[in-house]
Amino acid sequence: MPSWWSAAWPVLVGVLGALLLVWLVVLVVLWRAAPDRTGLRDALRLLPDVLRLVERLAGDPALPRGVRVRLLLLLTYLTLPIDLVPDFIPVLGYADDAVVVLLVLRSVVRSAGPQAVERHWPGTPDGLAAVRRLLGNREKGKAE
Repeated sequence: MPSWWSAAWPVLVGVLGALLLVWLVVLVVLWRAAPDRTGLRDALRLLPDVLRLVERLAGDPALPRGVRVRLLLLLTYLTLPIDLVPDFIPVLGYADDAVVVLLVLRSVVRSAGPQAVERHWPGTPDGLAAVRRLLGNREKGKAE
């Protein structure tokens, strides 16, 4: 065994342990941020419209640069074949993408305002009301 290996393996084990700890923290955050079952079903049913919304928001030059960067990173994450939570893990395996999308869109609404979502929404008014509920923007959702 090379002499450098005896010095490198503790570092490698430490890095792998830290990555595992970060992954476990992300799992807990995703689990705690997950919407209730009804909200998750709504999110999955609205997924095609939400993806078009994210694409439109990412291409809007009127939005702040940080918002567009977050949306582009989200689109990149969604296109990668690697997930934060593997799909074979019950419930969280398939829900992690929906939760990540909801967290990013909530961040976008806080930064750019709900008007940006309304302006770029490609779906039906009922779908927009469901997205408002999922994003925590209830004032207009109640009026409809």
